[in-house]
Amino acid sequence: MGKLHRPVLTILGLLLTAAAFCASAATADDYPTRTIRLIIPFPPGGSNDVVGRIVANQLGQKLGQQVFVDNRAGAGGVVGTDIAAKSAADGYTLLVISVAHAVDPWIYKEPYDPIKDFVPVGILGTGTNVLTVNPKVPVHSVQELLAFAKDKPGFLNYASAGIGSFQNLSGELFKLMAGVDIVHVPYKGGGPAMLAVMGGEAQVMFSSIVQTVPNIQSGLLRALATGGAKRSPILPDLPTIGESGVPGYVAADWWGILAPAGTPAPIVDKLHGAIEEVLKSDDTKKFMDQQGATPWLMSSADFGSYIQSEIAKWGPVVQKAGMKAE
Repeated sequence: MGKLHRPVLTILGLLLTAAAFCASAATADDYPTRTIRLIIPFPPGGSNDVVGRIVANQLGQKLGQQVFVDNRAGAGGVVGTDIAAKSAADGYTLLVISVAHAVDPWIYKEPYDPIKDFVPVGILGTGTNVLTVNPKVPVHSVQELLAFAKDKPGFLNYASAGIGSFQNLSGELFKLMAGVDIVHVPYKGGGPAMLAVMGGEAQVMFSSIVQTVPNIQSGLLRALATGGAKRSPILPDLPTIGESGVPGYVAADWWGILAPAGTPAPIVDKLHGAIEEVLKSDDTKKFMDQQGATPWLMSSADFGSYIQSEIAKWGPVVQKAGMKAE
């Protein structure tokens, strides 16, 4: 009897496999049928929020369903990331990440695995930082800032979006390479940190250029230099930190989108395709150019490899700087 059942079982297995494949394909064809939530694990006003909203608006148009932004801040991005990790793997919850996703594992006891609990969808873009000060600080160049900081060690504060954020990394890299004592003051997001500097609560910020340009242009912040390997096309008259007294200094952020692990591959592929269409659009390029960011295209698999390489890269920097959660 057993031998007679084996062909039947084999056929049933093939039918089930085919049915699963068809169901998966149908899921991708039908997706999305309702609103998609895009979690940004930082408050409004920071670079993650700015870039996330740029993409969310156009992504919704490409997919035919609204993509609404859900800001879930806390613990340097860990709170919102954990919510995404524990969400249903159906393509209706996505997560915006940045370089902080690669740094947090070295600082926080995360309730999720930053690699295994997610599937990479696509990278969005990259952008440098810009060193700014409150206009009342009596410095107008990096050299003057260095002289001031060395004359009054521990007097200046620099604000960041939180421990392990891009601003924090940029600031600690500056301190290590320049040999100056500037005190780090973490805030709950890039928006609150920038408000603190504009209000005089802190004096210095190594903020993402994406969130900073409007406040430089309005005079609420004084820009001293950018942190890229070469000058920014959006602020071409501003020197780089590297050419202004800290040779070799380079700091760049990046942003991307993840989905919870187990999200069907056809849905991930459809999302990736739609994101690439958004990044190639003239509207996106124009808006990112205005903000000092650059769209970045790579496959989902390559993005996954890039995240792992970034985690390995930033570990030694975190340890050397002695960065710890508070």
